[in-house]
Amino acid sequence: MTGTGMIHIYYGDGKGKTTAAMGQAVRAAGSGLKVLVFQFMKDNNSNERKVLEQLPNVTCLPGKRHVKFYNQMNSNEKAEYRHYNTKALDEIAKFCINFDVLILDEAVCAADLGLLSEKKLIHFLQHKPRGLEVVMTGHHVSDELLQIANYVTEMTKIKHPYDEGRTAREGIEF
Repeated sequence: MTGTGMIHIYYGDGKGKTTAAMGQAVRAAGSGLKVLVFQFMKDNNSNERKVLEQLPNVTCLPGKRHVKFYNQMNSNEKAEYRHYNTKALDEIAKFCINFDVLILDEAVCAADLGLLSEKKLIHFLQHKPRGLEVVMTGHHVSDELLQIANYVTEMTKIKHPYDEGRTAREGIEF
């Protein structure tokens, strides 16, 4: 890939953020681009990951084995997870030089919750390899991340089965 890679953010309270990011990964891989995927705040068992790992041109980096929901973590677990995510970003920064597209699923969410240093994430984005396209997802995005992104899409929930008390369905919501 030539040129300056751009930064994409899919955020909001609506469904489809990860779906859009993974769709971008599939599109890029299908065109011959090399894609690197890392999922913050998720274990290695996401259903999208099962398929992505089978695609040529896609590399999925392993994440933490067991991930609790944020509201189930105590302060020590949050601090440990922040350290883990920060080290993961350091490794991604070294490893991504051989790729055209980097998907950082839930990076915006991890930064918003303090489970990833937003300062370090912004520094990475400002100093990423020139041609690297970066796609990130999350719920709430800071003004600083909005400013450096080239594409920003807000997913807004209008109606969702959760509102009626329905639980998430495998293959649809996760």
